[in-house]
Amino acid sequence: MRPILMKGHERPLTFLKYNGEGDLLFSCAKDHNPTVWFADNGERLGTYRGHNGAVWCCDVSRDSMRLITGSADQTVKLWSVQSGTQLFTFNFDSPARSVDFSVGDKLALITTDPFMGLTSAIHVKRIARDPNDQTAESVLVIRGPQGRINRAVWGPLNKTIISAGEDSIIRIWDSETGKLLMESDKETGHKKAITSLAKSDDGSHFLTGSHDKSAKLWDTRTLTLIKTYVTERPVNAVAMSPLLDHVVLGGGQDASAVTTTDHRAGKFEAKFFDKILQEEIGGVKGHFGPINALAFNPDGKSFSSGGEDGYVRLHHFDPDYFNIKI
Repeated sequence: MRPILMKGHERPLTFLKYNGEGDLLFSCAKDHNPTVWFADNGERLGTYRGHNGAVWCCDVSRDSMRLITGSADQTVKLWSVQSGTQLFTFNFDSPARSVDFSVGDKLALITTDPFMGLTSAIHVKRIARDPNDQTAESVLVIRGPQGRINRAVWGPLNKTIISAGEDSIIRIWDSETGKLLMESDKETGHKKAITSLAKSDDGSHFLTGSHDKSAKLWDTRTLTLIKTYVTERPVNAVAMSPLLDHVVLGGGQDASAVTTTDHRAGKFEAKFFDKILQEEIGGVKGHFGPINALAFNPDGKSFSSGGEDGYVRLHHFDPDYFNIKI
C-alpha cells in the first residue's frame, strides 16, 4: 500500500472526518485552519479560515453542505463546505473540544472544556435550515463529569448522548432531559483518560480508545463491554471498518515524552485488530510521531491517519487486504 502523503498543516493533526459519500476528507489541526481534501487522490481543495486557535474536531452534515468545527479559541463555527464562508459562530466561555451533528442535522452536540473555574459541559444547539435564522441559544446544557470531556456523540435516533473523557467513565444521557441514564462499570471500564470514541455504522456499538493502552468495544443500548483490544502504547485514536470486522488503533507516547524515546523513522503505526477475535492482524507504519486521528472511508476501501508530525496519510487498501484470513 503506497500511502498518499498530504502536507497542508503546519502543526499536529487533531481530527479527521469523511463526508457521507466518502469523496471528501476534512482534517483539523493545531494550526487554526481546517482543510478539505479529495479523498481519492489527496488533492487539497481548500481551507476554512477564521479560527484563532487549535481546531480540535469537526463534523460534516449528511448532504455535505455544512461543516461544523470546534476550537480552542472558545468558538464553534458553521461553514459552507463549498464556498468556505462562515455561516455562524457560537461563542463559549471555554475551549470547544468535540462537535457532532445529530441524525437529520437539526441539532449539534458541542462539548466545552473545564476552564478558569468552569466545569466541562455538553451543549445541544439547534441548527437552522437557513443560516439567517440561526441562533446561539442552547436547547440543553449538561454539566457533571469531572475533567475534560474528550468526545460526545449522539446515540441511536438522537435519543441519547454518549460522552467520555478524562475521568475514564463513559456516560449515557437522555438528550431531552439531560438526565444521566448509565455509567460504565469501573471494574471493566478504562483505567485512564478516554481519548477517542467511534460509532459503528448502524450505531449499535461503539469503540473507545484510552491512555491505558487499550481500546474497548461497547454495546450502545446497555453499555455492556463486548471486547477489549490491548496494545503496548497509549491509544489516541480509534476507527472501525464499515466493511470488514476490523478495528484500527493509533497512538504513541504523550507529546512530551516523544523526544526521550527512540525516534526511528516512521516507527508509529496504525494497528489493525480483528474485531471479533481481538487479535492483531497487521500494522501500517509511517508517521514520525504519535497518531492523533484515524478515519475509515465509508466505503471501507481506504483509511487515513493524521499524526503529531503534521501529515495526513491516505491509504487505499490492496486487494489482499480484503482476503486476510486469521
